[in-house]
Amino acid sequence: MSAQAKTVRVTYREAMRQAIREALLRDPRVFLMGEDVGKYGGCYAVSKGLLEEFGPERIRDTPLSESAFVGAGIGAAMGGMRPIVEIMTVNFSLLALDQIMNNAATILYMSGGQFNIPLVIRMTTGAGRQLAAQHSHSLEGWYAHIPGIKILAPATLEDARGMLWTALEDPNPVLIFENGALYNMEGELAADAGAVDIEKAAIRRPGTDISLITYGGTLGKTLEAADELARAGINAEVLDLRTLRPLDNAAIIDSVTRTHRALIIDEGWRSGSISAEISARIMEGAFYELDAPVARVCSAEVPMPYAKHLEDAALPQPPAIVEAARAMVGERG
Repeated sequence: MSAQAKTVRVTYREAMRQAIREALLRDPRVFLMGEDVGKYGGCYAVSKGLLEEFGPERIRDTPLSESAFVGAGIGAAMGGMRPIVEIMTVNFSLLALDQIMNNAATILYMSGGQFNIPLVIRMTTGAGRQLAAQHSHSLEGWYAHIPGIKILAPATLEDARGMLWTALEDPNPVLIFENGALYNMEGELAADAGAVDIEKAAIRRPGTDISLITYGGTLGKTLEAADELARAGINAEVLDLRTLRPLDNAAIIDSVTRTHRALIIDEGWRSGSISAEISARIMEGAFYELDAPVARVCSAEVPMPYAKHLEDAALPQPPAIVEAARAMVGERG
């Protein structure tokens, strides 16, 4: 037998499906619920085929009421189950914000530690698919403001495959934000890929001249920008946050301490964003390591347009990342 690890070629969508299927096989308490997850196979085809394999008791189509089915998921978790609740898009999750913020995130504390909520909520986030303003925003930074929940943003096949099981083992609520532009991303994944750590950021490309800090749907664009910067003689480090709450503060500070420059790339809006929080933490923890002010590349502060050229203009793109990074590295003393 070859010592080389076997790999399979999969899409991000297929990696997520494998993760859900494995969870259903491993633990009879796990079930999937949400709009169109059963007969239709999921609005993004992530759950396609699972109803036929596991039946309607474990792949449960719900009425079109986010507040109702997220609340049902919370109740099931309190009752000893391990529900995976799918919300079609992050914009629609606002209809369940009361359940997520006032119930899921607070019941452990308000019960004096008596009731855990081992609930996983998956939802699609991000733009780039011409789905306009009610289906395209990146609101995971909003949720990262709330104590009592974890916020995951898988950007790689390994994380799409492995974060779910780790999340299901957590005794408290975990929200997984899947950027819709990644579902068709294809690549090689280890055949025996399994659970991954959900506490630590990951250096996707080491570097010495500038830290490019990002997550989710902008990781690929940031790596593309780093390649372009390398051709210009700038060695950029790319840090994938992976988890937005709790942030891996040590990894952020360590990276900035190595490179002495920080550029944050965030598909969310600039004002009040997760990029603003990261910038503040860098100023608090590594101010004297900086050779240039912290900078950000974020989405334009407009409702996401439908027209393709306007949508592209509203989103962070590799040329804007390159331009910002070159301006910062050019500020050497």
